[in-house]
Amino acid sequence: MSDFETQQQSRRVLAFLGKQDATLETTATGKVMLRSERGVIAVAAGVVAGLLKQRLVARDGDALSLTEAGQLARREQADSFGAQHRELDQTSMETEEGWESVTINLAESPLAQIARRRGKDGRSYLSEAELRAGERLRSDFTRGQLMPKLGATWQAMPGSSRRGGGAGGAVDLTDAALAARQRVEKAVEATGPELSGVLLDICCFLKGLEQVEAERGWPVRSGKVMLKAALGALARFYEPPRPHSTRPRSFHWGTEDYRPTIG
Repeated sequence: MSDFETQQQSRRVLAFLGKQDATLETTATGKVMLRSERGVIAVAAGVVAGLLKQRLVARDGDALSLTEAGQLARREQADSFGAQHRELDQTSMETEEGWESVTINLAESPLAQIARRRGKDGRSYLSEAELRAGERLRSDFTRGQLMPKLGATWQAMPGSSRRGGGAGGAVDLTDAALAARQRVEKAVEATGPELSGVLLDICCFLKGLEQVEAERGWPVRSGKVMLKAALGALARFYEPPRPHSTRPRSFHWGTEDYRPTIG
């Protein structure tokens, strides 16, 4: 992992721990999960080890929290890094209350960065509907507190569509989180296994195109083609096209200058 990626993940951990402590869960893949009521994030184990060494975070068993130095570092990064790397834009998104305008950080979202690319005709590579669809999926994924799958594919957690006991169940989810999780599952099902993976990788796990292509063994520059196809299918699922009128046309037999007689 590059120094930039390490710094990026370190900032993410500090920001995540800024509001409340988190539970640390180790995996066999070289990454760790940080879980709190705010959701779940996955970072490299070395990132957490580095923060512990710098005494920016403290560990007590499975609990991870910010130290005073970590709180100071978090505030400094919010003031300096946030101001330098924030590219805010407005977009419309459908919520439970209807359509509303929301602010997105173009520097954070790989999807927004891709949307700014231009084709040979000068037009944006992604349409507004495709960008809306991707950001809507990401919003539901975050609200649903879905656990990232540390691989190229994603599957719903066992029992995620119902309130049930046992490991991986949704017993602790709020109604809003459960509803968001179900919307993600429907979106994944609607786009199909061939396209849903790239959607989740880029829109939800915030992976770059190059990383997705490398992980999936795709040719260079093929990722954006697959992503556009996937976003097109997702946009049609979220915003189905209006059916054309099937009202039959009226015909009459006669010459062009024929006029009906009104009796």
